[in-house]
Amino acid sequence: MKKYLSELIGTYGLVFCGTGAIIINDITGGAVTHAGIAATFGLIVMAMIYAFGDISGAHINPAVTLAFWFARRFPGDEVLPYIISQVLGAISASIVVYLLFFEHPTLGATVPSGTSVQSFVLETLLAFILMLTIINVATGSKEKGIIAGMAIGSVVAFEALFAGPISGASMNPARSIGPALVSGNLGGLWIYIIAPILGAFFAILCCRCVREKECCTGQV
Repeated sequence: MKKYLSELIGTYGLVFCGTGAIIINDITGGAVTHAGIAATFGLIVMAMIYAFGDISGAHINPAVTLAFWFARRFPGDEVLPYIISQVLGAISASIVVYLLFFEHPTLGATVPSGTSVQSFVLETLLAFILMLTIINVATGSKEKGIIAGMAIGSVVAFEALFAGPISGASMNPARSIGPALVSGNLGGLWIYIIAPILGAFFAILCCRCVREKECCTGQV
């Protein structure tokens, strides 16, 4: 239960801070700035890794959990409890955000600003780069140490910085599901569920090509 609670709290922190930054930027006329939003996402991910990396691995992302399982670094019987915890954390955060900023129309939901194809390709590639980083700095399915937190948080920040204006740079089904359900903005949600999972799986396949021993026979 400690692992599941860690995933719930970690995902809660990610969604609350990340979508909170988006909303506050909107209602203050850009006080946070786009760069500030990207930095917020990167920093909260880094913080949650340092807080919970040695307990649950701080996946805080269903795509990451599924990819670790695909890489044989995570037990199958824990996949569903992890994902449920992550989604519940995201929904809980979005409910609190709604209570604070109920007048905001999207609550920070990820909505394509370009075409669906653009966002799908972007989200797939963003998740690919993110998971490729994670799988190479993680120990088993745990993200430990100074390097892991800094590396993963930095990837989240720079991907949000350049891709956020088009796709929202979710890279995380839970992060998108929470605000979408609470705000009712369900259009395009399928992109943010399917694309990150595909991208994360592609990263594992790529890892198997260049680091076969570590990625294919990792210990659970």
